[in-house]
Amino acid sequence: MDKKELFNQFVAFTTAVHQVTHELTQNVKIDNITPVQYKILEYIKVSQPVTPTEISDCQHMSLPNTSRELRKLQERKFIGKISDTEDRRKHYVCLTEDGEKIMGEAFACIEERFQQLIQHASKKDLDDIHNALNILDQKVFNPKS
Repeated sequence: MDKKELFNQFVAFTTAVHQVTHELTQNVKIDNITPVQYKILEYIKVSQPVTPTEISDCQHMSLPNTSRELRKLQERKFIGKISDTEDRRKHYVCLTEDGEKIMGEAFACIEERFQQLIQHASKKDLDDIHNALNILDQKVFNPKS
């Protein structure tokens, strides 16, 4: 397979990932959290601690909009801020106990939907999926330089 064909396959794959992610997370309702706030909480959950700039970059939002949403989430006690010990101007964002609780509930709903997707997969299919995800993680998403 040439690299151009591999690229085209990768684009199709990432598009499918976005579609399945949308379907799995669609209508996951959490205490009047907006979809934007949910995406921020989800990113914090899997990547914490993170900086507001990292959230802004990942969510394709301006930093002022990100800061506004973070302030709303902090007011609701879903996130907390931790100051950097070496640079007091820099701070990190992480989930509070309440934030962990609501994300646990959301992930339980998403996991239930995921389990339905793979309900008919054989043991070999599950092993293949596991191995494919590991390879993608190591070679594409988190390669060691």
